[in-house]
Amino acid sequence: MATLVQAVRLALHYGETYLGVTDIFGEDVGPPLGGVFTATQGLKTAWNSPLDERGIVGMAMGIAYAGGRPVAEIQFCDYGFNTLDLLKVAGNQRWAGAGNFELPMVVMMPSGSGIRGSLYHSHSFESWATRLAGWKVVMPSNALDAYGLMLSAIVDPNPVMVLLPKALLRVRGEQKIPGEPEEEELRASIDAPVGDRSEWQPRWPDIKEYFVKIGLGALVREGDDVTLISYGRTLALCVQAADQLKDEIGKTFDVIDLRSIFPYDWKMISASVQKTGRVLIVNEDTEVTNFGEHLLRRVVDEHFYDLLVRPHVLLGKHVPGIGLNQVYEQNTVPQLRQIKEAMHTIATEEA
Repeated sequence: MATLVQAVRLALHYGETYLGVTDIFGEDVGPPLGGVFTATQGLKTAWNSPLDERGIVGMAMGIAYAGGRPVAEIQFCDYGFNTLDLLKVAGNQRWAGAGNFELPMVVMMPSGSGIRGSLYHSHSFESWATRLAGWKVVMPSNALDAYGLMLSAIVDPNPVMVLLPKALLRVRGEQKIPGEPEEEELRASIDAPVGDRSEWQPRWPDIKEYFVKIGLGALVREGDDVTLISYGRTLALCVQAADQLKDEIGKTFDVIDLRSIFPYDWKMISASVQKTGRVLIVNEDTEVTNFGEHLLRRVVDEHFYDLLVRPHVLLGKHVPGIGLNQVYEQNTVPQLRQIKEAMHTIATEEA
């Protein structure tokens, strides 16, 4: 099975071959490196930009307005903060032009903790991103969704931000991408060798079209007792905890992988809340003005009388950054133990 980052690379190859992608660019995105996480190795339209995040976003806007279809990478979302004003401008362009001018640009950024990245390589960006009206924002938690969401982002006429959970980039999927060969063949075909790459060329497999519609979540576990909403790195931990608690206390959980953070699948969330009456929202962004708090507010506003107990959120600590020390990182953002404890508490709380 492909890893999440291999799935992104395959999607970008499909995009430049069949969907009109004209430019894939960013810091170290082109040869010989192909991106710090190897997401852009071997792509024919990939090129290296200067070390200038504002220039990257501005260039993407210009290419899109000139009729191109760019995919730009900010090497780490931590450096997306350098571009907030331009991201705001990109988000308002179609609205300001009364919908007459498309802006088909994709900005992808690795996001979140899990790689011991310390202060400047461990931020989460999704809460900031959702404040940029006019942008669509997605975050896959597995390889197949990464492939399908990237293809949907490429063909969308609006700016789309693809946030890639750093901790999951090397995790293999459980479902094959359509047309994906066996694991060893895939690795030999599209992974550049370590060392000299000057003569290396990828051998792209005959992958097929597969879209995940932006705005649709996925119900990855089905249950009757609690609605659990998450995405990205923490989604896999929520699934693991749900499976363990089903065996340990006999409680079952609707585990919703949001996939698309904005627009999000309120229809799926609403139906689940009406069924269970108990809600837990989990992500690793900092807890003040977190996107999970918006979801909590909407759940209370629209389902107050459906709730059996008060809804909960489990979020990252409101600290300026994440320390390099593993103890600091693991105690700054939710881990399996904290998620399982929060799930146990809400599942067993007396109504």
